[in-house]
Amino acid sequence: MICRWAAAWHAPGRTPGADRRGQALVEMALILPVFLFIVLGTLELGFAFDHNLTLAYSSREGARVGSAMVNGGGPLGCGSGQSPKAATVDPTIIAAVQRVLKSSGSPVLGHLNDVNEIRIYQATSSGAESGPVNRWIYAPGSGPVVDGTALDFAPTSPQSWSACSRVNGNTPDSIGVSLSYTYRLQTPLSALLGVITFGMNDRTVMAANPTPQ
Repeated sequence: MICRWAAAWHAPGRTPGADRRGQALVEMALILPVFLFIVLGTLELGFAFDHNLTLAYSSREGARVGSAMVNGGGPLGCGSGQSPKAATVDPTIIAAVQRVLKSSGSPVLGHLNDVNEIRIYQATSSGAESGPVNRWIYAPGSGPVVDGTALDFAPTSPQSWSACSRVNGNTPDSIGVSLSYTYRLQTPLSALLGVITFGMNDRTVMAANPTPQ
């Protein structure tokens, strides 16, 4: 009985090990999509981290410029003859932010339209908004001119925190710069998962420094 079964199993035309190879192909077909998903997901996390680092660097540059300029120079205040360059402060802050976003190698360079807004605001020491906010939105080539070039971000109305009112005395104001950004999938996961976006936000707060008079 056993001999007849073995003879039937190894009948002419049947390749030994074919069943094992077929099983391996089926297992590969089941495992490969999962493996690719893990690899693409890891790459996507790396891209997202890179975008977030760029946002963090840009907000830090903006806050650094804002804390250094304060009212733009001259006697502090909003009266006649005071803070004569106050109008240049916020555009210079935005220019610093934009310079990072558009720098060579920036992952955000081709996605500036996904920067939803840039906020310049009076902040608490913990970074929360505590007073008026100036909002800037993406508007290619329509912003104020800084160093001979129009910015790609323009102010909305009203701009409620004038630079001439920013205090840098014994109890200086804290200047916050924040960005909100829509992150879109960069890998082929977008084809597998459809249009999925993630909101990213970063902010930096610095105390106003004394301004040379």
